[in-house]
Amino acid sequence: MSTPFPFTAVVGQDDLRLALLLNAVSPAVGGVLVRGEKGTAKSTAVRALSVLIPEVDVVAGCRFSCAPASPDPACPDGPHEVGPGTKRPARMVELPVGASEDRLVGALDIERALAEGVKAFEPGLLADAHRGILYVDEVNLLHDHLVDLLLDAAAMGASYVEREGVSVRHAARFLLVGTMNPEEGELRPQLLDRFGLTVEVAASREPDQRVEVVRRRLAYDDDPEGFAARWDDEESAVRARIVAARALLPSVLLGDGALRQIAATCAAFEVDGMRADIVMARTATALAAWAGRTEVLAEDVRQAALLALPHRRRRNPFDAPGLDEDKLDETLEEFGEQGGGEDDDPDPDGPGGGGQPPQEDPDDGSGPGDAPAQAESGEGGQPQGGGEQSPVRAAEPFRTKVLSVPGLGEGAAGRRSRARTEHGRTTGSRRPQGALTKLHLAATVQAAAPHQLARGRSGRGLVVRRDDLRQATREGREGNLVLFVVDASGSMAARQRMSAVKGAVLSLLLDAYQRRDKVGLVTFRGSAAEVALPPTSSVDAAAARLESLPTGGRTPLAAGLLRAHDVLRVERLRDAARRPLVVVVTDGRATGGPEPVALAGRAARLFAADSVASVVVDCEAGAVRLGLAGQLAVELGGTAVTLNELRADSIAGLVRDVQGNSRRAA
Repeated sequence: MSTPFPFTAVVGQDDLRLALLLNAVSPAVGGVLVRGEKGTAKSTAVRALSVLIPEVDVVAGCRFSCAPASPDPACPDGPHEVGPGTKRPARMVELPVGASEDRLVGALDIERALAEGVKAFEPGLLADAHRGILYVDEVNLLHDHLVDLLLDAAAMGASYVEREGVSVRHAARFLLVGTMNPEEGELRPQLLDRFGLTVEVAASREPDQRVEVVRRRLAYDDDPEGFAARWDDEESAVRARIVAARALLPSVLLGDGALRQIAATCAAFEVDGMRADIVMARTATALAAWAGRTEVLAEDVRQAALLALPHRRRRNPFDAPGLDEDKLDETLEEFGEQGGGEDDDPDPDGPGGGGQPPQEDPDDGSGPGDAPAQAESGEGGQPQGGGEQSPVRAAEPFRTKVLSVPGLGEGAAGRRSRARTEHGRTTGSRRPQGALTKLHLAATVQAAAPHQLARGRSGRGLVVRRDDLRQATREGREGNLVLFVVDASGSMAARQRMSAVKGAVLSLLLDAYQRRDKVGLVTFRGSAAEVALPPTSSVDAAAARLESLPTGGRTPLAAGLLRAHDVLRVERLRDAARRPLVVVVTDGRATGGPEPVALAGRAARLFAADSVASVVVDCEAGAVRLGLAGQLAVELGGTAVTLNELRADSIAGLVRDVQGNSRRAA
């Protein structure tokens, strides 16, 4: 086993270390979600924590880590007698993003269950993590069906494995720790709320601290055991402090004043439900125990709010996490009834001060922020040529109906288009390829029935062989790649018009977030097109690029379509199973270069030749309408819809109509 990097040797990241230590003191806090850019010691700190967790008492030989003083009466390895048991180190179990359902919850041998009536169960990762840590790196990329299983286990403290009426249950109480890079997508709200605390981490901008990070990392890589040995005293001190805080925790008093501050804070920040209040109470109690006190003070409540509330006050994926600390201090002061003056300290003693300041709009500075340059007049009376308009804000987003890709796919699980999946309604059966995961009982019995006499069946049991087993085929929903191709030329530059366009795209981005899609953004203006955002699961990154999008110049429609076609070609090599949906947002005009209209038509027909599902959002305005967007949709083999029709919820089944038009045209 490799020597982990010492927890106490991690440089900086005070909030992260504090949140992890509070969960070590009181696992009831509910785990930690660590959000931050890559290379910020997220995984290093989590793995280092497992060494500091005190040992646990377990029943000897029990695969499910039953406590000897109170063994689980339903344990598959039981029943166990109450006894002394044995000690072992607390486990940290890592859940791979691509794990199967059986790997997570365990596998039941269906063949033996049917033929012999024996519950032969192989425990999964949830059993291994019981009374320990379950760590999910890149938790935001976890498949939905695994998220559902985690939610069930976290809510009930138990894992259930059921296969056609045969079930096994075992206890599964664990400390859930997840790390993620927000640029790769956000978490489902249900799973986000299951994490007790959240911290934002970022690399230090202080040269001295960065030098120390590199120095320690190089020393560890050269001699892991020797480096760890130099930190033994610090590690032992923290381990002893955790044990002392655990012993003190039952004696900590959470007074009415602190409870009133907790309730007032949660109400002031309008968090949903009551879980935030409970988590804050547990966190404040753990903070007091960690500080060696038996009374919760205002500073504990403040720190608990900064750790427990940022991820619970988000209303949509485009909201930046964080708390308004001035508002927090005002609330605590208004409802504080505790003496000692701690309420007035806006920077309490302890690691980091806890929270994250409200983030600015993620404008990377690439978009112009100055007054628009002088532009020459062009088509439609809009600025053309080299002119450029400063970015405008998007209009308020609205709810859209689903745009789905026709046919039956086999992509990653999601909520947009029909697909063959491991979960969903049963539509048929097939012979299993590899391990059997979903038994089709009727088809299995039908396959085994003709062979019972030849197999010498004499009793009531059915004689089942491996060749008889049938896997259920199921139909559910998949996530798609929604590629936005947005016209940012001068013909779109009227500020009110571009605001409406951005609002429509933002609405579709929200829909993509809810349906677990990947998104990409291609823009075209002036003389070229650019990939503003390569395909990603981070719709908030797409929203940020959209917000800072300037307009102006000519309309190189062909360049935009060709760049989008190239993006799809590359993405098809990376993720062949994920089907694309192209959304072209334009008024249909094409200017600049020789024969721009003919060139745009040829580029559009590339999508039709590849049978790519597409829709054109027609942004043409004014009393005189040329219908160019509709012509573009015909070339693409898709359908055009106006901004008003998009808002009016009249686009249900739109992509199926697109495909139908394509067939009729053929």
